[in-house]
Amino acid sequence: MINLKKAQINIIFAVLLVFVCAAASRPAVVTVFKSYAKNAESQKKLPIYSVDVPEKKIAITFDAAWGAADTEELISILKDFDAKATFFVCGYWVDKYPNEVKRLYEEGHLIGNHGDSHAHVAKLSLEQNRQEILKCHEKVKNLLGIEMNFFRPPFGEYNNTVLDAAETANYFTVQWDVDSHDWFIKSAKAEIDQVLKHKHLGGGSILLFHNDAKFTPEALPAILKGLKDSGYEIVPLTELIHKENYRINHEGRQILN
Repeated sequence: MINLKKAQINIIFAVLLVFVCAAASRPAVVTVFKSYAKNAESQKKLPIYSVDVPEKKIAITFDAAWGAADTEELISILKDFDAKATFFVCGYWVDKYPNEVKRLYEEGHLIGNHGDSHAHVAKLSLEQNRQEILKCHEKVKNLLGIEMNFFRPPFGEYNNTVLDAAETANYFTVQWDVDSHDWFIKSAKAEIDQVLKHKHLGGGSILLFHNDAKFTPEALPAILKGLKDSGYEIVPLTELIHKENYRINHEGRQILN
C-alpha cells in the first residue's frame, strides 16, 4: 500500500513537472515562432501598389487582354481631359489588335507588359515567367520599336518567383491601390462612385481599369472630371514611379530612400 501511494505521488509529481517546464518554455517557443513568422514575412517581396509623391499625381492604367471595340472612344475621352494613361497589353492582344496598339502609342499613352498569354503566373517557374514577359516584350518592340519596363501580372497574381522573373527582365512590377471594379460592376454611376470615393485614392495612387469593360466609356468622363476637380494630375507611370534609390513598404507603397 505504501509503495502504491509512493508510485501515485511520483506520477503526480512527474505530471506537475511537465506542466511547469512547458509553462517556463512557452515564452521562448512563442518568441521563436514570432521571429520565424516575422522573418518569413520580411522575405516576401511586394510589387508597387502606389507611390509616395509630394504632388497630387496619379496614374490611370488599363489592362488590355480582351476586346478592343472601345479603344478609339477611350482615346478620345482621355484626349478631351488631356490625360495620359498606361495600357498593359497582352502579347496575344498585340497580335490581334496591332493597329490599336499603334494608336495608343501615337496618342502618347504608355504601353506596359501584361504577359504573353494572360497565364496564372504564380503557378509558373522563373524561366516560364521570364518567357511570358519577354515574348510580349518582343512583340511590342517589333511593332513600335520601344523597350517596355513596366509589368502587371495577369489576374494580379504574384509571388517572389514572378517578381524575380520581372526583375531579371529589367521590369518594375506594378499593381494598383484603386480598383474601379469595372469588370463586374453594374452601372456607370457605381463605377464613378467606386473610384472617386475610394478610401485609398490620394497622391501617388495607381488606378485600375480594363480596356473593354461595359460601363467604363460612360463612366470615364465623370471620373476624369472628378479627379481633375479634386486637383489630381493624371500622368503615365513613367512620371510617377521612382526608378532608383527607393524601398517598398509593407503596403506596397514605393518610397524614396
